[in-house]
Amino acid sequence: MKEISLAVQIGTSRYRNWSSFVMETEYIRAEIIPGLGAKIVSLCYKPTDKEWLVDAGGRKLVQPKYGSSFGQADMSGWDEVFPTIDPCEAPGYGGHSLPDHGEVWPLSWDCEFTEREVSCSVEGVAGPYRLTRKLSFPATDQLQMDYCVVNHGTEPLPFIWVPHPQFWVSEPTHIVLPSTVQEMVCVFGGNTQVTGKHYAWKELSMVGETQTGDGRKYYIPGIHKEGWCGLVGANSGEWLRMSTDPKKVPYLGIWVDEGMGNDRNVIALEPSIGYYDRLDRAIGNGTAPVIKPGQTIEWSLSVSLGTGGIQAGFDLE
Repeated sequence: MKEISLAVQIGTSRYRNWSSFVMETEYIRAEIIPGLGAKIVSLCYKPTDKEWLVDAGGRKLVQPKYGSSFGQADMSGWDEVFPTIDPCEAPGYGGHSLPDHGEVWPLSWDCEFTEREVSCSVEGVAGPYRLTRKLSFPATDQLQMDYCVVNHGTEPLPFIWVPHPQFWVSEPTHIVLPSTVQEMVCVFGGNTQVTGKHYAWKELSMVGETQTGDGRKYYIPGIHKEGWCGLVGANSGEWLRMSTDPKKVPYLGIWVDEGMGNDRNVIALEPSIGYYDRLDRAIGNGTAPVIKPGQTIEWSLSVSLGTGGIQAGFDLE
């Protein structure tokens, strides 16, 4: 991590007619739209002008209707997915059906900033909770995301959380995992793979730019003990490394979209609380945490950016 001269600039801006916050150091520039689910619309490594997040392209950035399908929205940037991924019903939510990709991504979040951080929060619709995400820079090449959710209801509240960053595959890209990860289980096979089958990870870890119209999702079987994952551009050596505390964020999913949902290839690295995707399933298998009335649960995620992939500690062999 580059810890020298940690000068941070944070201010207001405009992005496609939306009010936004821009925060940057010497190495990273990030832009957030509070009114659009606190979506991070840009994550740029400034020394090389590498933009990691896919933009909306020709799609308009409009306020999605609550309960609408995620795939019918702008399909860009980094969204927060809570308290489920796939639609389902679950106890604690008053009999409401939880919508696709959860309920917080289409909502307008409250947001405030200081000279060191941007804090966004949102009240639940189906459930009595408040979710907060604070963004800060512990180092010039690292963006820190600190989350907390508080249950201000009177009943226990289970949940699933994942981030959904749509990282743009602008060149052939290695998905890099710890060497201890030898296989992945496919939970959505798309057109070419088998849901429920285990695959050798080295056969899956490279994603190209060519669109096939396919998509697929994997999870590490069991606990992701090392807590990190990353991407490395095969040509440029540009890299991204995502880290979490596996005691608090114990699972890892990976979504690869080669044209099934997006008009450019994207990879979503999804450290996960709860396994997997449906809250009712995670409750059934005992992996969904439960927030007691009045309780707050906290976790964090960090994203580091750089170039010269092998220097990031990634094993590409």
